[in-house]
Amino acid sequence: MNILLFGKTGQVGSGLARHLRDCGEIVAPDRADVDLSDWVRLEQAIINRRPNVIVNAAAYTAVDQAESDPLTAELVNAKAPGVMAKSAKKVGALLVHYSTDYVFSGNSAQPYKEDSQVDPLNVYGRTKLEGERAIAEQTDNYLIFRTSWVYSHHGGNFLSTMLKLAREREELKVVNDQHGTPTYSNLIAAATAKILSLVSNQRPGDYSGIYHMTCTGMTTWYDFAKAIFERTGSASVCVIPIPSSEYPTPAQRPKNSALDTSKLARRFGVQLPDWHVGLDQCLMDARLAS
Repeated sequence: MNILLFGKTGQVGSGLARHLRDCGEIVAPDRADVDLSDWVRLEQAIINRRPNVIVNAAAYTAVDQAESDPLTAELVNAKAPGVMAKSAKKVGALLVHYSTDYVFSGNSAQPYKEDSQVDPLNVYGRTKLEGERAIAEQTDNYLIFRTSWVYSHHGGNFLSTMLKLAREREELKVVNDQHGTPTYSNLIAAATAKILSLVSNQRPGDYSGIYHMTCTGMTTWYDFAKAIFERTGSASVCVIPIPSSEYPTPAQRPKNSALDTSKLARRFGVQLPDWHVGLDQCLMDARLAS
């Protein structure tokens, strides 16, 4: 299996670069080689390589910045996936793409299913939804994995931010009225590799579609922060729960963006662990990497 991976330096992409080795030969161009906003070069890279699988882990993920830079978010999150899908169809490749819980408004009291009504609240969510639709319009051989609250032990994310602030402050205020599921990026990468091995000999119509891929369980940013500090010897940090209204941001966030992952389990027999387990694994991996 020849795999073309975009976004190899990101949180999910770096894990994919490791886990996909068991699936086949990987080519992973960096941004200097293929800029996703340059659609001609993007299409040419796919046509020239003629991969069996294209995995797109690249995205514009600066949620607040997207509010003031919607054009770039549109180019990377909406337009580029459409170009990938069109090119994938030309070469007969499967396209694997990652989307987000932010395609939903967060007004539901229950975890969202794949066919729940979408209603993004911000530019990031809107452009990711447009990317999903562009893919479905251009090819019938695709896997879109919606995930949520992604973090890792490297790069910029909630975990690294909390650990940094814990070294600098004795008191932190963290939002306690947004609910979701923290998901360790390496678990996403491992699950993707497993699914690719399962579908390699199947017809696209047997598996193509949107699936929710997150850890299980639900929490708030406040409780996630508390769990981080309890596990890292920073329990002395005073964490104060606050409502979103006390921490205004350019982009509005959904109040409840938990995703129902039962479809993924039914179709592929894949289920990520509880988010507490994911956090423990991430911190263990961080210690091994240091």
